[in-house]
Amino acid sequence: MPFTPFHMGPGIVVKALLQGSFSLMVFGWAQIVMDIQPLIVMISGEGRLHGFSHSLVGATLLAIFSAFSGKYLSEIGLFIIGFNKQWQLNISWWVSFLSALIGTYSHVLLDSIMHSDIEPFFPVTTSNVFLGIISLQTLHKVCLYSALVGCILYCAINWVQKFNKSSKKDVLNRTSS
Repeated sequence: MPFTPFHMGPGIVVKALLQGSFSLMVFGWAQIVMDIQPLIVMISGEGRLHGFSHSLVGATLLAIFSAFSGKYLSEIGLFIIGFNKQWQLNISWWVSFLSALIGTYSHVLLDSIMHSDIEPFFPVTTSNVFLGIISLQTLHKVCLYSALVGCILYCAINWVQKFNKSSKKDVLNRTSS
């Protein structure tokens, strides 16, 4: 699934569940970084489409790069679009690394299901045990539906948190009167 938004679906579910302990922007950046190597192969016509970058070892190295670069790129992006006024929102290092690792590892897993040239456990083995465990159509549906479920969960969790905060304020105001 190179260069598609399908990878973001599962990330939206993780964001909904982990809230501020996960950066969807760093996760998204990790998705882009993962597909740079296949892009180079497509442009040049040289090499294997899903090479070392689509192994767990390669994904780990790309997660480190994505975490370091994605933290700052995401903070700048959030500032530009207005979510980070006066640099008040900082993505912690552990959130950046967690988000990048989830991003690259989920990328390898999802692509391993549909691409025969992926060797997720290279250099230990060149076999791909994930290939075809579900159909391509089902995989796409899982990714799309997870985006929908993630959005609903995110909104519901935030609504409950705001409701609880306003309920606590009401209780405090009644007791102080």
